[in-house]
Amino acid sequence: MNELTVIGIGELLWDMFPEGKRLGGAPMNFCYHCQQLGAKGYPVSAVGSDVYGADILDFLVGKQVTADFVAVDDVHPTGTVDVTVDKCGKPAYVIKEQVAWDYIPLTGEMLSLAHRADAVCFGSLAQRNGMSNKTIRTFLAAMKPESIRIFDVNLRQQYYTEEIIRESLNFCNILKLSDEELPVLAKMFRISGTVEWQLKRLRKMFDLDVVVYTRGPAGSLLISSEGISDHPGYPGDALNSVGAGDSFTATLCMGLLCGMSLDGINAHANRVATFVCSQDSATPELPDDLKGTIYA
Repeated sequence: MNELTVIGIGELLWDMFPEGKRLGGAPMNFCYHCQQLGAKGYPVSAVGSDVYGADILDFLVGKQVTADFVAVDDVHPTGTVDVTVDKCGKPAYVIKEQVAWDYIPLTGEMLSLAHRADAVCFGSLAQRNGMSNKTIRTFLAAMKPESIRIFDVNLRQQYYTEEIIRESLNFCNILKLSDEELPVLAKMFRISGTVEWQLKRLRKMFDLDVVVYTRGPAGSLLISSEGISDHPGYPGDALNSVGAGDSFTATLCMGLLCGMSLDGINAHANRVATFVCSQDSATPELPDDLKGTIYA
């Protein structure tokens, strides 16, 4: 398989847990897991010219993730998020505002990356500020028509609007959302009925190739023109679910790029996410049986 170029564009930050900081942000998590699964992952974001920003760049080097498209902002600080995790492993977030990833600059090099990208993942959070919003939309518009563009809704606090959601749905061809996010979109677009009907309606409304619905430990539902794949999930002890959804999205992306069946993608993505939930990091090293050899 030729090396695939996969992009995660948006927030890059430190998750501040009671026991210490851990690198976070869905784009970085997504890129890291895609790279473990056999692609070349490029996070596109910005950090501050501060100690936290330098630590992020060092971390990326240590993880062998390219930092060429992570800008250094001399005005705004590196993003941080206060995170608490309940006894069931479910996280809660307090996200700091006016930080570097709110001001991701658009560059010619970034547009060249967009032209050759095979896939991108983006969310709603990094579009809360006008500058990053414009950068993300310009990047998406510059991609090849046949590229995979995954909108991982990733609703956080009050940092989304109907306009952001609608425009993102018009840019993407793959929608990923959770059982907590579907009711928000169903109300927003005045859709009722069963979960399956709501997902099918979203797919038709926005001409999507695949709609992906995750249910935490209860597995996931994938809907495309080829049919429906419903997976019940795998048993496991959830130590910390931070990053599990990003690992699912990465596995989904790689499966789609490599032409796997919906059932094959669904099963593998659930296996990867279950493993990540069992670890105390959003970016653990995957066991060999979950890595990229499955796509060879």
